[in-house]
Amino acid sequence: MSLTYLTGDATAPHGTGARIIAHVCNDIGAWGAGFVLAVSRRWSLPEEDFRRWYREGQGFSLGAVRIVPVEPSLYVANMIGQNGIRRAGGLPPIRYDALETCLLALAERAVELSASVHMPRIGCGLAGGKWEKVEPLIVAALVAKNVDVTVYDLPV
Repeated sequence: MSLTYLTGDATAPHGTGARIIAHVCNDIGAWGAGFVLAVSRRWSLPEEDFRRWYREGQGFSLGAVRIVPVEPSLYVANMIGQNGIRRAGGLPPIRYDALETCLLALAERAVELSASVHMPRIGCGLAGGKWEKVEPLIVAALVAKNVDVTVYDLPV
């Protein structure tokens, strides 16, 4: 399996068959900046599910993942890998250990669905992560489990 980089929009994933669009969410229930805006422009269900999940609190914590169907054979993975939305104590909001837990759960689901995974450079925008730390987590959790992953960079 492979890790591929493309220029394009991660909310319009290439390919056929089951596809999961993965992104990082915060653990305080905030939705309104970054990649989630593009997700919400296409589908309302991922945001609605995230907000309901936060309100109900059932399993809503760092490292948790919810897979939301948005179209036939297309899903959005809301992965809680970010603590808050601001730097605290000199640390960015990204929590690499929580992201790793999310990616391992995502891999299980992707294998069950025979799905490929599509994403922007997760955790490296508003969450403040470093791609050189995130990419190895993706390779170990997903690619090593024979899940094809495509990472999208927006055109400049």
